[in-house]
Amino acid sequence: MTSPSLLTPAALRRTSLDAVLGFAWDAEAFTASDVIESVGLTRSTTIDVIDELVARGLLSELPNARAAGDYRKGRPARRFAFRPDAGFVVGVDGGQSRLTATVADLRGEKRAVCHLLLDPHMDAADVRREAAARVVDEALAEARLSRGEVLALCVGVPAPVNRDGVSPPHRDDFWRRMNPDFRALFGEWAPIVRVENDASLAAVAERAVGAAVGYDDFVTLLAGDRLGAGVWVDGRLLRGAHGGAAETVAFDHVRGVDGAWGLGYRAADLARRALAAGSLSRSSALRGLDAGEIDGKTVLALAAAGDPDAAAIAAQVGETLAIVAGVFGSLFDSRLIVVSGAVAAGAGPVISAALDALPEELDLPAPEIVASTLGADIVSVGAVRAALDAARSGVLDLPAFVAAA
Repeated sequence: MTSPSLLTPAALRRTSLDAVLGFAWDAEAFTASDVIESVGLTRSTTIDVIDELVARGLLSELPNARAAGDYRKGRPARRFAFRPDAGFVVGVDGGQSRLTATVADLRGEKRAVCHLLLDPHMDAADVRREAAARVVDEALAEARLSRGEVLALCVGVPAPVNRDGVSPPHRDDFWRRMNPDFRALFGEWAPIVRVENDASLAAVAERAVGAAVGYDDFVTLLAGDRLGAGVWVDGRLLRGAHGGAAETVAFDHVRGVDGAWGLGYRAADLARRALAAGSLSRSSALRGLDAGEIDGKTVLALAAAGDPDAAAIAAQVGETLAIVAGVFGSLFDSRLIVVSGAVAAGAGPVISAALDALPEELDLPAPEIVASTLGADIVSVGAVRAALDAARSGVLDLPAFVAAA
């Protein structure tokens, strides 16, 4: 770590700018005294830095206390506020069969959300790149914004992603089809671009605004058709050398799980098997469905409503979830497992069964298991948070704001 006494004037100035902007980004209306109390700079430096951030377009000066009706006596203090509309971010869920783009301001307030359904079998690189560009442009159009107003963009993909936004080779190149160099695609016009694993972004969302707020050790499971895991340990998101930390192909080798199929897929598969075998009871609503009508959401909704056969299926899936949670709990000593994604809304019966079986699966204290409340768009929510983090780190270096200094 560099000693403060050895910092150059330019470095000291940048440190002051970062500190004041960081305070302002999270504050409501404030005065120079508020900044001094929080950041610890001298009054002259504080006022100078605030004026520079106003000139750069990141802060605005508000009417003073007298004009705001809050003046009592003495000289009214100057008041300032962060400008959340100084730029915008885009978070993209680059799923195999559905793309979602969310546009938000610099406080994370949504301006627009757009979805685009894809044929999962039409996953050639050029098709996915064109579709991703289209859904982003549609979201920007709905928000009445241009590409030039975007400061940072983040894409989540169902593949491992390294620190450079690149996915490693795969046996049938699936990972690189899911991530056909999105960083280069959006880097043609977006100043800051991140590409991340989708389950990792789900974990980012849960820790920022979901069930894992305040947790430093937890696992987020995307658990619809396939399992994906985002893992936090000691307050840090795990990535690995190639972005493959907690890659769920490992469950191919775990007895009682035997693959990375998600909870929704498993519930639907068990229900279809029972229907084909004629083993469903006469009272089960599942008997009245065609195999093509059965999906995980339907099975879990019937389980929650008390359908005995659906409840038995949910309990069986819950036993599998207990093994999955036990593996993660043993490997990472997690305090919490969050079942996330669209399947979370109906996961109550599965989680209840998993909690009953979990103590037998590990020697460490059993983690909590809870359902996410962030819904099917959780990956794009996490992508927005990651884009905001990137914008906060890099905004002072962007030409739009440097030029105005």
